[in-house]
Amino acid sequence: MTADEVEQFINQIAFSGAEAFVKKYKGKTEAEQSGLIGHFGLGFYSSFMVSDKVEIRTKTYKKGGGTKAVHWECDGSPEYTINDCDKNDRGTEIVLHISEDSAEFLEESRIHELLTKYCKFLPFPIRFGNEKTWEASETEKDDKGEPKQVQVEKARIINNTNPLWKLKPMDLKEEDYNAFYHELYPQSFDAPLFSIHLNVDYPFNLTGILYFPKLKKNYEVQRDKIQLYCNQVFVTDSVEGIVPDFLTLLHGVIDSPDIPLNVSRSYLQSDQNVKKISGHIMKKVADKLEEIFKNNREDFEKKWDDIRMFIEYGTISEPKFYERAEKFCLLKNTDNKYFTFDEYRKHIADAQTNKEGKLVYLYTSNTEEQYSYIGAAKDRGYDILVMDGPIDNHFINTIEQKFENCQFARVDADVIDKLIVKEDALPSLMSEEQQKLITPIFEKSLDTQKFHLVFESLGTSDLPVIITQPEFMRRMKDMSAMGGYGFMGNLPDSYNLVVNSNHPLILGLTEINDEAQQEKISRQLIDLALLSQNLLKGEALSGFIRRSVDIIK
Repeated sequence: MTADEVEQFINQIAFSGAEAFVKKYKGKTEAEQSGLIGHFGLGFYSSFMVSDKVEIRTKTYKKGGGTKAVHWECDGSPEYTINDCDKNDRGTEIVLHISEDSAEFLEESRIHELLTKYCKFLPFPIRFGNEKTWEASETEKDDKGEPKQVQVEKARIINNTNPLWKLKPMDLKEEDYNAFYHELYPQSFDAPLFSIHLNVDYPFNLTGILYFPKLKKNYEVQRDKIQLYCNQVFVTDSVEGIVPDFLTLLHGVIDSPDIPLNVSRSYLQSDQNVKKISGHIMKKVADKLEEIFKNNREDFEKKWDDIRMFIEYGTISEPKFYERAEKFCLLKNTDNKYFTFDEYRKHIADAQTNKEGKLVYLYTSNTEEQYSYIGAAKDRGYDILVMDGPIDNHFINTIEQKFENCQFARVDADVIDKLIVKEDALPSLMSEEQQKLITPIFEKSLDTQKFHLVFESLGTSDLPVIITQPEFMRRMKDMSAMGGYGFMGNLPDSYNLVVNSNHPLILGLTEINDEAQQEKISRQLIDLALLSQNLLKGEALSGFIRRSVDIIK
């Protein structure tokens, strides 16, 4: 810069050099103007946040009088000095005299960390010292006559000036996308499931690459993994308002000069351009998922457990995404078979339509803990879905409202014949007087605050005592644990203890005159039911084991 340019661009606060440059070179192509992101002329002054004093030594490329090298110095106050100085080469040097409380910014590792984060893809090479590497010598040979490996020192360039998202998708292969993923996330060892290349130039400018990461079994989801750039300059990794909420679980890069960078989040949410960009990203993701499903359904099903959370979250939060996802959103049953919504509806229509004409979708949230209930349903010829994801309660509520004339019920919500009522209940082999006789026997061994005793006339081959958890209350409590229906979370767990009034063991209790023996048998039957629901623990479990040993003796 010349002295006049230093006066204009450095000494005038809130005068934007970038905007002045655009005006001066109006008519240049968009590519020639890329990289200009300053709007308020304040960027340079951030140097005083870490410095006691800042110096500029600069020499212009221009020739002639008045073009000597310039030295500018300021300690952050309104006062500054500007003089001629000795500098032979054109260009600018900025020297920061780091303050004592910002000494960390003199550490090489800290500087490298900041350069890597904020300058990783700047369109101009950034050199940070030198690095030592090993290369094959052009002149020296080893013992085998091969070129000898020698250590050389090279300039360390910390940025990739031509990142993958700037290239044409047709020129790239899957291994290129995987390599770039590891460039973005060098500490990640897993390869992404697949990628989506964004490349739009009308009605807005948007490029980028989004990755579907492989989620861990425990669903440890990390947000803030999408990096937002403006003309290859890092802006933020917090993209709420720009990317639909469910897609903030993805990883990758978005680069757009059309996103306002210096406004509040509320402004972002109302900005029409941002809404269009958000909608386009959602459309591209839906297009990619549908394409994979249509072209290679087998591969899509293999990846389903890893991508289902993204898709389910999208169907819950974005009605427009649900309209697209209906075609490729899958339901998995306990036999590890996958169905689209329409396919599954046809699959269960004959067997699981109740006498009122309503289609009942049975599901399990834990195939191990609810094994006996699953078995009872399968014995009736019913099919059971696996809904064991962290947001499946909300997902079930969403699709239950979307599907016509249906209901969802967990397999342990009631006895199987009441979950899908096909005909009138079986007549009870136990009279009301007999039920009243043994009611206090069961209640003596029950926590009546937690368990509600009911008699049901089931088949003689069904279990004598079953514990069920009513669907509505259980679902509301589960959802409250995820942030909805908070008041439900304070309610105690509620279960039904269902006594099969047609089972021979229950009928036999009415004929036993020994009260202690009645209590022993009822306690054992209750504990077996509790055990099937993983509700028998601690002292009660120990007592059950001792009692079982006594019975075997």
